This record gives sequence, C-alpha cells and structure tokens, in this order.
Amino acid sequence: MRLAELSKRSGVSTATIKYYLREGLLRPGRQVNATTAEYDEEHLRRLRLVRAMIQVGRVPVATVREVLGHVDDDSLGRTVRLGAALWALPHVPEPDTDDEYLRAAQREASELLRTLGWRNAELLTSISPAYRSLVVAVAAMRRLDYDWDAELLVSYARLMHRAAVLDLDFVETRETEAERVETAVLGTILVEPMLQALHRLAQEEESARRYGFE
Repeated sequence: MRLAELSKRSGVSTATIKYYLREGLLRPGRQVNATTAEYDEEHLRRLRLVRAMIQVGRVPVATVREVLGHVDDDSLGRTVRLGAALWALPHVPEPDTDDEYLRAAQREASELLRTLGWRNAELLTSISPAYRSLVVAVAAMRRLDYDWDAELLVSYARLMHRAAVLDLDFVETRETEAERVETAVLGTILVEPMLQALHRLAQEEESARRYGFE
C-alpha cells in the first residue's frame, strides 16, 4: 500500500507517519522510485502499536523507540526481551528519601517475596522498577499509618500471579517472538487500565452488596 492508504487504514495522518519514520519508530517502506514507497501489513501493525503506546499509554517518543528496539532484538532470550521492553516503560522514579518508612517497606516487600517463594523476583530487586514501585507505595501507606505488611499483601500478590499466568498464556498464542513481546508491552499499556477498572467495579459491587445504596 502507498502512504495515503496506510494513513487511511490506520487513522494516522501522513505527516505523523512521516514523523514516526524520521524518529525510527517505523521502518522505511520499499522504495518504488525516488519519491514513492510501499508499505505492508507489518507497517500497519507496528503503526497501531506505536499509536497505542503514545496516545493511550502516554509514552514519550524516545521511550517508544527504546521499547521497540528491545521488541525487535531477536538476539535476546525471551525473558530478557520481555523484561527489557517492559522496564523501559515509565515507572516511578527512585525515592528521594531514605527514611524509616522506606526501609520498613523494603523489609516487608522482601519478606513478601520470600513468603511467596518468588525467587526470580528476589534476584531482581536491585534493578526491578516493579519492585521499586511496590516499595514506594508501601512506604507511602505506612507514612499515613496504614501498616500494609507482607501478611496483608500476600493474598493480593497471589491474585496478581494468577493474572500474570493469564497474561503469558495469551502472549504465547501469538505466532512470532516479536508479536509476543509486542503483546506483553500492550498488556502493560492497555490491559492494566482494564484490570484497574475491573478492580474499581468490583469494589463498587461489593460495597453495594455490603452497605446498600443508602
């Protein structure tokens, strides 16, 4: 397909597609002549992925480029490839304080992983953005006198592990390795908001069951 058709099918303007091409988010089309290139279904799929990351996920262009670099790097093993792509997405920054609340949160998070037997997660605590996010959130709760400890978190963690199993079961339905990594990235950007919405709907439902609408 020509650029105009790619634009029509994707809903992305030609100017934006040209910008993505310049930024390396989309590989060049096949040159037909000096001024014309042709694009295929692979371009359309990648363009939709880029738009989802930028428009829905609010991921900066530079980060999209980094993530896609990991998606396309078939020299990496699957676990490293998935992790590298997901870790490149936006996460909470390093905490700017090292106080008693943060240290207590780190102890509880570490105890949680030991209780669950998540040995691989334990090995990655020094570099994992997800682990850092957990510690920062637990510390914030403790500052507000809500002592979310390992014992309380373990039931939630087991629910999340079940969700992770479902995630990767779905990822493995994709045919190519690149599609699997793309699906994992989209799961972070699009499925997490859906899970959050389902959580809130469940809270609304349970609250109404317990307390009614009065």
